[in-house]
Amino acid sequence: MATEKIILGIDPGTTIMGFGLIKVVGKKMQFIQMNELQLKKYDDPYTKLKLIFERIIELIDTYHPDEIAIEAPFFGKNVQSMLKLGRAQGVAMAAGLSGQIPITEYLPKKIKMAITGNGNASKEQVAKMLQSVLSLKTLPKNLDSTDGLAAAVCHFYNEGRVEVGKSYSGWEAFVKQNEGRVKN
Repeated sequence: MATEKIILGIDPGTTIMGFGLIKVVGKKMQFIQMNELQLKKYDDPYTKLKLIFERIIELIDTYHPDEIAIEAPFFGKNVQSMLKLGRAQGVAMAAGLSGQIPITEYLPKKIKMAITGNGNASKEQVAKMLQSVLSLKTLPKNLDSTDGLAAAVCHFYNEGRVEVGKSYSGWEAFVKQNEGRVKN
């Protein structure tokens, strides 16, 4: 009997949050859906975080993912942007952890490498490869949703490997793995 599971991939953001879902049956993946949550029209950063949390909960309630793959924030020069992105990622992770869904983080370069074989690939190259691999008829205008889908596909490709990224199976695991990282 073939094992079956659903993977939710998330590209966190406070302007646009992209997400994609795949179903894995045995060793084959099937496209379920990809979309994005548009947050540009909201000025209040806390409203944006609330909407991210609610959308992830809605996706969990609708699709019942077995695992979540999320793109980790990359290190940039703009501290404010990194803080906002980290908050968006944290809220998305909290939604998944509240449902006891295992979460794995992947660096953007690792996702690009898994999808295209090039860690410096463009968003367009990643999207085109996903279109080919998953037989997608069309690609979205914004590529945030393909970035979310790419996280899910990256997770599928890395399954069974010893070092896949940071994984958390629940709040206790998250706290235990991050003890001592934050100092008062």
